[in-house]
Amino acid sequence: MAEPAPGPGAASPAAPDALCPLCPSQALVERGRAWVWEVRQYGQPVRAFALRFDGRVHAYLNRCAHVPTEMDWQPGEFLDADRRWILCSIHGATYEPTSGRCIAGPCGRGRLTPLAIEERDGMVLWRPTRDIRPLGSEPAP
Repeated sequence: MAEPAPGPGAASPAAPDALCPLCPSQALVERGRAWVWEVRQYGQPVRAFALRFDGRVHAYLNRCAHVPTEMDWQPGEFLDADRRWILCSIHGATYEPTSGRCIAGPCGRGRLTPLAIEERDGMVLWRPTRDIRPLGSEPAP
């Protein structure tokens, strides 16, 4: 899957708590490639990713807790060779996919920044917050 262009809800302004369409549910295969998209955190562009793990979709900002750098080793590839852990390709920090909690490496007691995700009617939706908004939206005051 190529990195998608932002969907209709991902690129338009949205109030906090308004759900934004992200991708079709079937685009996220169990322990497969993540769906990567751009958001604004505190008004700055940053990538986020969603992946399916143990039957549920989990989403995080694409920023290592050790040093805020993108973690995927190939576009959308975040899991280790055994498909058990999210692994930072730069520093080797290892995260538990269902909680984003650091379990090994230089991330200490850190954790990934989660995004609220829901699945409904065959679609994955994400919920912006005051600090993390769709890319096309203005920063929150």
